[in-house]
Amino acid sequence: MQIKESAENYLETILVLKEQLGQVRSIDLANELGFTKPSVSVAMKKLRENGYIQVDENGYITLKKAGYEIASQIYDRHKTITSLLISAGVNAKTASEDACRIEHVISNESYQCIKNYFAKKES
Repeated sequence: MQIKESAENYLETILVLKEQLGQVRSIDLANELGFTKPSVSVAMKKLRENGYIQVDENGYITLKKAGYEIASQIYDRHKTITSLLISAGVNAKTASEDACRIEHVISNESYQCIKNYFAKKES
């Protein structure tokens, strides 16, 4: 399934904030991403219409199965690529920022090779 980078970022951020805060609302996303609340609301509407999230009557956002799968895949890529860059000597802040860009464009083949390489090194 192919979705836009911005949607991947929103889904990943929902997952991360859910882990940190327990519950996520649009204002949390706006604060975390530095976007306006109206911009986040438009994005949430699109994600909801496409079946990636659910928003309850209190405004709490939950990832649906399809949204969770994408979010966890992107977050896994982020963590793995960040670790790779840090182990290569990049400072943690730059590594995380660069990983945020790379995670959306790296091929599945390259990513799996990186992940397998780290798994072999750790065992």
